[in-house]
Amino acid sequence: QVQLVGTGGGSVRSGGSLRLSCEASRNPYKMGWYRQAPEKERELVATLTADGTTEYGNSVKGRFTISRDIDKKSASLQMNNLQPEDTGVYYCYGHHYWRDSWGQGTQVTVSS
Repeated sequence: QVQLVGTGGGSVRSGGSLRLSCEASRNPYKMGWYRQAPEKERELVATLTADGTTEYGNSVKGRFTISRDIDKKSASLQMNNLQPEDTGVYYCYGHHYWRDSWGQGTQVTVSS
């Protein structure tokens, strides 16, 4: 199983930017983030496979950008033009050999 450690997050005003990072114990095939707002289900934010395929949640397309550094076994999520509805706990995610792994979660709070 892949161990994931997510960093970043914090509080920002609407329209602001934040950057999340995640380091893995080894490179998973797919790496990215999901988020969960209070009383809502966990949802896809963005993922990026080792061969370069990206997937974004509809609500973040055009605002968030995911990238990976294979050598450093890490991924980053640049979040621009943040909105209050982006508030939630962001979980680093990895998928490798049919197994899902999760980081501890970091809080992102966007105020209007």
